[in-house]
Amino acid sequence: MASLSTTHVVIGGGIVGAATAFALTARGERVLLLEQHGRGHDRGSSHGASRIFRQGYADAEYVDLTTQALDLWETLERRSGTTLIDRTGAVDHGRPDAVDAIAAALTDAGVPHETLSPDDAAARWPGIAFEGHVLAHATAGRIRSAAALEVFLTLAERTGLADLRFGTRVTGIEDHGDDATVSFISDDVDVETVRTASVVAAVGSWAPTLVGALLAGRGAGLPAVRVTQEQPAHFPSHLPDAAWPSFVHWGEGDGVYGLLTPGEGVKVGFHGTGPVVDPDHRDFAPVPAEAERLQAYVTRYVPGVDATKPTFISCLYDTTPDEDFVIDRRGPLTVATGFSGHGFKFAPLLGELVADLALGGTPLPRFALAR
Repeated sequence: MASLSTTHVVIGGGIVGAATAFALTARGERVLLLEQHGRGHDRGSSHGASRIFRQGYADAEYVDLTTQALDLWETLERRSGTTLIDRTGAVDHGRPDAVDAIAAALTDAGVPHETLSPDDAAARWPGIAFEGHVLAHATAGRIRSAAALEVFLTLAERTGLADLRFGTRVTGIEDHGDDATVSFISDDVDVETVRTASVVAAVGSWAPTLVGALLAGRGAGLPAVRVTQEQPAHFPSHLPDAAWPSFVHWGEGDGVYGLLTPGEGVKVGFHGTGPVVDPDHRDFAPVPAEAERLQAYVTRYVPGVDATKPTFISCLYDTTPDEDFVIDRRGPLTVATGFSGHGFKFAPLLGELVADLALGGTPLPRFALAR
């Protein structure tokens, strides 16, 4: 058994772990990042080429967080010399109570937006059939998510302070009080251990099994994180790429989101409706009835695509009962989970928040374990 020493051990190489590694190394901290799968893998919640960036929340605190995140995305673009957000704008439509609440929150935050009739919206964006109230805001768009993940990892590496290890599985975390020992193994070496005062578990859907008992031993507990396998799909479009904003439909049933993934089609999905799964034992197969329901929705509300030719995608949601994130620390352990299908847009901010905790800061009350 080999032993190492380091400053911070970050477990998880998805978007939150990568952003945290970058944030810590940017502050001069040493990081050992451990990811059980390959670089940019498709087993969790961070893979794929596109994610929505939007400020369309009815909650003032989340609107403020999107503004902070947008500033950090722009800083990251300048630092990396890489475009990470395409400003396509975003449209919300559907139930007046939901859309009007978002409009009110954007007004209070000073975020520019406009309201349209369904007919005017359809004339501007003919690929979408609108209903109810319609709200658009231009600060939104499409995150180049695969590129963003790689930027965080690459910038962390360039500091010379990050040791990034993929194909490396954590087998245990032992809490000693003021510090902890992390044991891990990869395909080509024996079990290794590292003792550190800072362990960051940025593991999303794996948090309950990896750190649930450790937190319980400190008198804390995760909320009931519901892990589901979601099945959005890409649909081919006959419209030019510029015709597609990001969009959210607040219908009478499940919420629906959509956006273009250039070269792959328009991605459309229900929000958080997939079956509960074990993240280590998934079949990646769409539920036939849900696939049919999605195609029926697209036929009615997304006329700019061919609903008969879906390419289904499989990803994980780690959802808390209130859909608020969990970002908190107990002893040497900082945990980040519960991103509930809307965390990616906040990635650079999440990295900063987690890094703050790893360096002894205090959590945002909304995201604390004891909220």
